[in-house]
Amino acid sequence: MNLKHTTIPPGESVDLERFDPADRCGLSSKEDSEQLLQADVRDLTALQEIFAARKERALLIVLQGMDAAGKDGIIKHVMSGINPQGVDVHGFRQPSAKELAHDFLWRESKVLPQFGRIGIFNRSYYEEVLVVRVNREALEAEGEREAAESWHERYEDINAFERHLVRSGTIVLKFFLHLSKEEQRKRLLARLDDRDKLWKFSDADLDGHMHWDAYQRAYSEMLAGTSTTWAPWHIVPADRKWVSRAVVGEIVLSALRDLPAEYPKPSKERIEKSALLARALEGEAEKGEKPSG
Repeated sequence: MNLKHTTIPPGESVDLERFDPADRCGLSSKEDSEQLLQADVRDLTALQEIFAARKERALLIVLQGMDAAGKDGIIKHVMSGINPQGVDVHGFRQPSAKELAHDFLWRESKVLPQFGRIGIFNRSYYEEVLVVRVNREALEAEGEREAAESWHERYEDINAFERHLVRSGTIVLKFFLHLSKEEQRKRLLARLDDRDKLWKFSDADLDGHMHWDAYQRAYSEMLAGTSTTWAPWHIVPADRKWVSRAVVGEIVLSALRDLPAEYPKPSKERIEKSALLARALEGEAEKGEKPSG
């Protein structure tokens, strides 16, 4: 799989029109992609168990993209084999009154993954430089001015926040699911035509589609301003779901493969205590005692 072009180099400008949302990333077919993903999920399952046992690092996965880009599907398919006790998924929509009373990073900072755990943000603090920005730009047309510098200041705050996380032991993987306007239109129509999927549709979905160009500009600037050496952005082609799932799976797996792949060595005290417990259980068998339950 060819993934080199999906990572945004720090400091490089981003024009989303240069990225093909239908790119196959070297995958020959849907069948090959699904086989690759199945193999990756098996490896992820094994490595996540070691990751959880060692408790040395945390992993934060950030998923951003327009509505219907496939964020839920990626969580479902890429994380399908992982022990759910080691994964926390959080979705962030419109902030509550309590959340608005704090800084824009507050609500996500409360649910960061602990060491040994994987945290997935389905949307994140990046909404504060995307949805909020597009809506404010609409207000500016009516006379309310917002200094452009304020968004760059938020980029700086986000970069500093993520740098702190990485320095403290959290791996930050950020994925932008790059969907074409036409493919989004088709998926939104499919939701409207399927009563079982109507629950996933909101007026905000259509609003995002109607303000497509403004969102693409906001995303382009955000991706350029917040792709860093410690937490780079990965642009994932999302017009083909089987491609986006395989790409995310490969990158997550690669991150875990870079970590120690051995279970933690037990301490001397743990070994001695285990030996005592084993002898006690063996003694029960010698006495002919049946285990309870």
